[in-house]
Amino acid sequence: MQSPSDVLRSLIRNPGEHLIRRWNWKAALFSASFRGLIFLATNWSAGRDAAIAASLAEFTYRSFTAGFYGAASQAFRRAEPAWKATVTAIVVIPAIAHTVEFLIHWLRGTPNLRASIGASVAFTILSTLFNLYIMRRGAMVVGAEGESLFRDMRRMPRLIGGFLWVIPKFLYDLCRRILTTRPGAQ
Repeated sequence: MQSPSDVLRSLIRNPGEHLIRRWNWKAALFSASFRGLIFLATNWSAGRDAAIAASLAEFTYRSFTAGFYGAASQAFRRAEPAWKATVTAIVVIPAIAHTVEFLIHWLRGTPNLRASIGASVAFTILSTLFNLYIMRRGAMVVGAEGESLFRDMRRMPRLIGGFLWVIPKFLYDLCRRILTTRPGAQ
């Protein structure tokens, strides 16, 4: 079992193995598509052509890089403790991804840069949490342990439901523990 810091060191020491050889095409496909739509929507007020140009720039950038970020998420999926791996992933991956993303869109003059990057960062945090959740359950994994994209998609409704249930379940369990450990509680 690896710690999150072990995973991070391994990614840095051997990026060819962990980020290139294990490039996650499933993550690249979905991330590029969703993020292209985010940039289209957040820049629509600047005009159709500007929105399409921003969307295409983001789609192109993410088509290439999201597979690396997906590979990094996949590397963190078995790290323990899981909460520490999750925190590490939602800090490290967005820090790298959005620094490059900001530079690309700043250089090309994306009109609504602040809103675009803000929406993209929020999406990254949510999608990294979701990807770690489903990858820990074997979905959207590439390589020898991965299933077909079709099989992953067939499992997706249940995985989404499970992901959406995590926070209410945590709060419910916390309340039960508090109520049953109070002095005088039976």
